[in-house]
Amino acid sequence: MNNTMNHSTEAAADQFARRVTARMSEGTNDLPYDITERLRAARVQALAKRKVEVQVRKTAPVVLTAGSSAILSRGSEGGSWWNALVSAVPLMALVVGLFAINIAQDEKGLNEVAEVDAALLTDDLPPQAYADPGFMQFLKTAAPRN
Repeated sequence: MNNTMNHSTEAAADQFARRVTARMSEGTNDLPYDITERLRAARVQALAKRKVEVQVRKTAPVVLTAGSSAILSRGSEGGSWWNALVSAVPLMALVVGLFAINIAQDEKGLNEVAEVDAALLTDDLPPQAYADPGFMQFLKTAAPRN
């Protein structure tokens, strides 16, 4: 729907430009040669500029609406596998980063448990100390002092 509306707007603009050009061309027969040459050169420049603007518009992103949401599209340009691949790179970087953080956190937790186990195995304590409910808290507070 948006593409047909855009096409009809361009068609109306082109039709208006043709009418203005025809109207301006009607009176050029009565003008001196140097003025008609300057007008011709200006028309050539205007057409060259128009062609550049049309090419830029074809590659510029377009906002499309669907209901209450909007998406950014590349206009009438067909999607290619390269665009999809480049778009997926940031997502893949995020997933790899999340996995690296998860592995680092798991390793940190395992190191903490290993420190507590090492403290239990190397310390000379009476058997009653192992049954004490505050023993684990004691080990956690005593470990940084060593």
